[in-house]
Amino acid sequence: MLLTTVAGSLPKPSWLAKPRMLWAPWNLSGPELAEAKRDAVLVALGEQEAAGIDIVSDGEQSRQHFVHGFLEAIDGVDFTRRVTIGIRADRYKAEVPTVTGPLVRRRAVHADEVAFARAHTTKKLKFTVPGPMTIVDTLADEHYRDRRRLAMEFARVINEEARELVARGLDVLQLDEPAFNVYMDDVRAWGIEALHRAIEGLSCKTAVHICYGYGIKANTDWKATLGSEWRQYEQTFPALAASRIDQVSVECANSRVPVSLLGLLRGKDVLVGAVDVATDKVETPAEVAATIRSALPHVPPERLYPCTNCGMVPLDRAVARGKLRALVEGTRLVRRVLGLT
Repeated sequence: MLLTTVAGSLPKPSWLAKPRMLWAPWNLSGPELAEAKRDAVLVALGEQEAAGIDIVSDGEQSRQHFVHGFLEAIDGVDFTRRVTIGIRADRYKAEVPTVTGPLVRRRAVHADEVAFARAHTTKKLKFTVPGPMTIVDTLADEHYRDRRRLAMEFARVINEEARELVARGLDVLQLDEPAFNVYMDDVRAWGIEALHRAIEGLSCKTAVHICYGYGIKANTDWKATLGSEWRQYEQTFPALAASRIDQVSVECANSRVPVSLLGLLRGKDVLVGAVDVATDKVETPAEVAATIRSALPHVPPERLYPCTNCGMVPLDRAVARGKLRALVEGTRLVRRVLGLT
């Protein structure tokens, strides 16, 4: 009960990529890069285990970008046709590839990464992939020219990949959908349907991560415009509660999300973000415990999983390690109060 986990990425070692930078270029190439990625996964697993995290991930060490890392292996997505577009409702600009033909997954994308991580930890293993709506919002489309249709095609491709990941020993598949906090009408119109297509037939636990983005200036500036209460979840949680997704990962630490909104997720596991990834300040265990306790009136302890708000790749590695330890130690404080072992 109160099993700890992480939302996604961890900082990359400086020998692999430039520190404290989103989507940093690799420092190596060829066989040396492949070996360095595997070494970084071992480090990420080791640091999570040393901190006491219960459900670990590979820290996304083998990917530059949480969306494009998946798309690079999909036929129909042309990375030589890069254009700059506004994403997340023009919150910021990004250079993205273009869909120029039918989407075809000709080989496994992340199966080897899951198999490697599975072989090097006895903990439950989580792996993250981008969700259909967020993929659609993070590329240009010159082929389908219909966001819903494109999302369903990507959901099909994700499902093909996910089935292989489960066969390699995956325990939890998480779909990252920050776009769910932006396009709330689309969530209800086709976003949930696309998630269902992506998880169809999977035997592992399934999760969706909906946050307010990495701790970068474009996101923190946007948050400042959202007012004294962030109520975007109020529009999406009822649809998620009625969905076939098992778990929902949300941002709670230092956010203006009314914690009572978690009650709208009745019947779901809730991954409560109790560590803020938008600051270098390492939380005290007491601060983490306070965030967890604030959620308990709305989420029963058997459904609550203390987690990070979002990925931590932009942070210093020492800061991230401190936050992982605080997450575990704060959770232990709550377990003691509840009489849990």
